[in-house]
Amino acid sequence: MPDRHFSNLLNAHRSIRQFVDRPVNSELIDRILEESLQGSSSSGNLNMVSVIKTFNAERKTRLYELHFEQPMVLQAPLVLTFCADTFRTRQWLAQRGARLNFGNLLSYHVASFDAIILSQTVALALESHGMGICYMGTTLHSMKEISDCLECPDHCVPVTSMVVGWPAEQPTQRDRLPREAWIHNERYRWPSADDIDRLFKDREVKGWNRYRSMGDEIVSEMDQLGITSLAQYYTSDMKYAPQVYEQDSEKLRQLLEAKGFLP
Repeated sequence: MPDRHFSNLLNAHRSIRQFVDRPVNSELIDRILEESLQGSSSSGNLNMVSVIKTFNAERKTRLYELHFEQPMVLQAPLVLTFCADTFRTRQWLAQRGARLNFGNLLSYHVASFDAIILSQTVALALESHGMGICYMGTTLHSMKEISDCLECPDHCVPVTSMVVGWPAEQPTQRDRLPREAWIHNERYRWPSADDIDRLFKDREVKGWNRYRSMGDEIVSEMDQLGITSLAQYYTSDMKYAPQVYEQDSEKLRQLLEAKGFLP
């Protein structure tokens, strides 16, 4: 692929939340998944990942509930759940008389990172075929429930999910932080207070305007909570409440313990 084509693909990325009523071909999805695994790095080439495809309407309805009832889960023809999976590798070790491993926190991280690497390769591949995707961060808040729904064994947990289908919208491109905010030369460059003001300036204006344009109900709730900036919104009860993150962090710890990744 010429450089410009890949650059065009990257710059065309949008999170798609509305889909036309058109199925996606399961065999095409399988081919994309297989090629994506081949084209993704994998620690030790152990391939400690699993991807669960959900087409079934009844199962998607349950996932819709677990993903905080986001309408796109029902509208999209396919949900992909990417799992950190050391279960299969541990079975192989046991059947070959090898010492067991990969039932610890480091192994969870290794498998999780492999799954995330694969998911992004899959996202790009799907978009190259004209399909649209949207990642669902709600996976991390419902890991146990999604794990139960998809019948994941010990040493296998979902780490991210995405809806897949044919786009019914063309949203504008979302802004990102400027390169000087996150690209460092040789060593980490600690930002000053002035740097933070400068680097987040455009984000604060565009993000604030975006959320305030979502409707009178959103604006009213913001005003009732005394939210006057994008930063305040992001850690408010409307968005990423610290107490919820603390609670779900404990749920994650308990799940990793129950699944055999923690003692």
